[in-house]
Amino acid sequence: MAGPVQDTTAANAGSVRQRFWQGMRLAWPVVMGYVPIGLAMGVLAANIGLSPFETGAMSALVYAGASQFVAVALLEAGAPGLSIVATTFLVNLRHVLMSAALSPFLRGVRPGVLAALGFFITDETFAVSHGEFSRRGHGDPALFTGLALTAYLSWLLSTVAGAWVGGALAAPEALGLDFALPAMFIGLLVGQLRERTSLAVAVMAALIAAGGGKFLGGWSVMAAAMIAAAAGVILKRWTAPSTDAIS
Repeated sequence: MAGPVQDTTAANAGSVRQRFWQGMRLAWPVVMGYVPIGLAMGVLAANIGLSPFETGAMSALVYAGASQFVAVALLEAGAPGLSIVATTFLVNLRHVLMSAALSPFLRGVRPGVLAALGFFITDETFAVSHGEFSRRGHGDPALFTGLALTAYLSWLLSTVAGAWVGGALAAPEALGLDFALPAMFIGLLVGQLRERTSLAVAVMAALIAAGGGKFLGGWSVMAAAMIAAAAGVILKRWTAPSTDAIS
């Protein structure tokens, strides 16, 4: 009995390692986007007086690029601490939707493990993992761990490096680094437009975000995300029995 049990255990361990490494390989497009954005974030943080340690602590504990850019801008403007916390909380509410979208793929995973994995969900790791899980038809905690940890470390190290360089670099705008964040989001979006449902949701979100600015102001993007996500869930349920791949 000992031999087969040991063989099975070794095989399972090897399988977990393989899926973890596969997740790391899937993370490289995200890493390529995180490096310039993280450098820009670090430079901006240094320009308002944050040390590399403080910048690294923000990246390690908050780990949300958009929220960190917002927080740095609010710190520079002298906003009170409560206002910064409330604003970044609202910006990060979209992670609730992303977690809900991934949860069906991870049924059976222990709540404690899910909570730990949830910390590492970003727009980019969500886009990559959701696309991979949808293609496979099931989730994989080991694969997501490899993907998430690789992305996390690349963001952390990039922001610290940017803070170290600090004022020695030209302004991010002069290097075009300010466009790195939207450029990466555009690339991730294009990669997800494989079905008519995804295309319809993307167009809906764009129209709401662009057209709602006049009435909703800074809330138009959040409203677009909420409405389009809800519409996407409904459309997916209606079209689930049939394939709607774009030919």
